[in-house]
Amino acid sequence: MKKIMVTGALGQIGSELLMELGRFYGSDNVIATDIRLGAKEIAHSGPFEILDVTDGKRMAEIAAQYQVDTIIHLAALLSATGEEKPLFAWNLNMGGLVNALEVARERGCQFFTPSSIGAFGPSTPKVQTPQDTIQRPTTMYGVNKVAGELLCDYYFHKFGVDTRGVRFPGLISYVTPPGGGTTDYAVEIYYEAVKRGKYTCYIQKGTYMDMMYMPDALHAIITLMEADSYRLKHRNAFNVTAMSIAPEDVASAIARQMPAFKMDYQVDPVRQAIAESWPDSIDASAAKEEWGFKAEYDLDRITTDMLAKLQQRYCLPEAK
Repeated sequence: MKKIMVTGALGQIGSELLMELGRFYGSDNVIATDIRLGAKEIAHSGPFEILDVTDGKRMAEIAAQYQVDTIIHLAALLSATGEEKPLFAWNLNMGGLVNALEVARERGCQFFTPSSIGAFGPSTPKVQTPQDTIQRPTTMYGVNKVAGELLCDYYFHKFGVDTRGVRFPGLISYVTPPGGGTTDYAVEIYYEAVKRGKYTCYIQKGTYMDMMYMPDALHAIITLMEADSYRLKHRNAFNVTAMSIAPEDVASAIARQMPAFKMDYQVDPVRQAIAESWPDSIDASAAKEEWGFKAEYDLDRITTDMLAKLQQRYCLPEAK
């Protein structure tokens, strides 16, 4: 049975991944760590330890205490926040990753960390971005992600660490509120549609970016980690996506279920510039061929589920 340590466990991905891993492997075998305490139902669903990922010694102690054999390293500062605090982003994102890889090397752990479409840049082909292509990002977050991809490859080739990872697009979820990402408009819009019936979007109309619903993202992590090693030619930084959409596409999907919903625009130049440096759409064929990646949720299905779940949360009548 796997003993899985999750860093950044109370973030957008981790808060839902903990529950999914618990269903697969048993909650007692999933060790959640974060720099802070969070919601009681998350923090106490299984073992929980306070961890600053820049403290490699403490990370190693927790791994030894629980006899960890798998590390899922999620702790990171996101794109827009990283531009506000670039040095802090470098120290947290890269320092934490090196520490996690070192623990994996010392213990012989299987290892997963996500990369992002932020690893691409303005000179990357924007339409159906290939798995293997030029990566010259213009954000600190993107620089961190490219460096992280290379570092994970290095630990595999140099030390034999079983490193695996995906390049996530924007992730849509009703569980955890947005947390400083460029694609977070695609989460905020649902919250605001349910609470206020309108939304002011900080990304310009016609700006296409890849997106995925959180259940598909969680399934991708577990499927990749369970895949036979011999099938993986790339191992790290697989392109994955469900769809390429612009803000008006999300607004239209919501309006089909909430006809009174309205959206206008007040563009944030920092996040707009980041969005324009990323691909319009990416090619996920390598993930499909090497480990069977498949996204189940399209935009209409996401919208139906997001609106229903958020209406339940805020005790509002369902959209008609």
